[in-house]
Amino acid sequence: MARIASAPISWGVCEVPGWGHQMQPERVLAEMKELGFEATEFGPEGFLPDAPADKAAVLKDNNMVAVGGFVPVVLHDAEVAPLPTIEKELEGFVAAGGKTLVLAAATGIDGYDADRPVLDEAGWATVYTNIDRILEAAQKVGVSVALHPHAGTMVENKDDVNHILSGSSVNICFDTGHMFIGGIDPVQFAVDHADRISHVHLKDVKLEFARRVQAGEQTYYDAVVEGMYRPLGQGDIDIAKIVSSLEKAGFDGWYVLEQDNVIHEEPTAGEGPIADARVSLDYLKGLISA
Repeated sequence: MARIASAPISWGVCEVPGWGHQMQPERVLAEMKELGFEATEFGPEGFLPDAPADKAAVLKDNNMVAVGGFVPVVLHDAEVAPLPTIEKELEGFVAAGGKTLVLAAATGIDGYDADRPVLDEAGWATVYTNIDRILEAAQKVGVSVALHPHAGTMVENKDDVNHILSGSSVNICFDTGHMFIGGIDPVQFAVDHADRISHVHLKDVKLEFARRVQAGEQTYYDAVVEGMYRPLGQGDIDIAKIVSSLEKAGFDGWYVLEQDNVIHEEPTAGEGPIADARVSLDYLKGLISA
């Protein structure tokens, strides 16, 4: 378990307004602990207390270490300054010991299903400049940054990712599910760009849903509700090959079990998201030990 962490989104806790029922941190953290997790990402704003010291205290009280967290900010708009938001987030990272800021290039529109702006070269230049500023601010306080290609953001598909790889020095948060949905072969990406991967979000995905989202035939949210994400080993991504490839390449960062989930009501004790999290955790422990 030394390099395996969890994330509140696996319990349906999400930054998107209207994203189903939001479970309370007391239960989510208790269920993580019950499964044997000792580390977690922070979750969205409002899940843990805003005050850095209080955020750290809640995790400490639950014997949980922070590995970092997902922070979506607008990077492409020259009229929007992301640094104040980042600097505020970094205070919480420092207080709780979180070492990886998982950065997402938000569109500026709530949710992941709206039409996103189309960037020209000036727009990409603004993205690169803002990433450089964020890298500098994070480095000053001992936090690393990993850019997360994510469905419904400004870095979503193969072309977007290539822009980041060629135009910026930022490392990548390798999310097997979002790469897959964005039309990128995650197995090949792990082989070709292991040197740029510093943080991993492991998801398994049913191909039929991913293809419908890619084609615009189904919203991301609806696909999640209907079961696009499956416990590790039960979808169409070769998770075993990805983990093996990363280990052989010397990856020594965190594997975060992060299965986007939507729940509609408080689960009965012992049921709900904890069941899928248990299956994924057992599968991954088996892969790593092998």
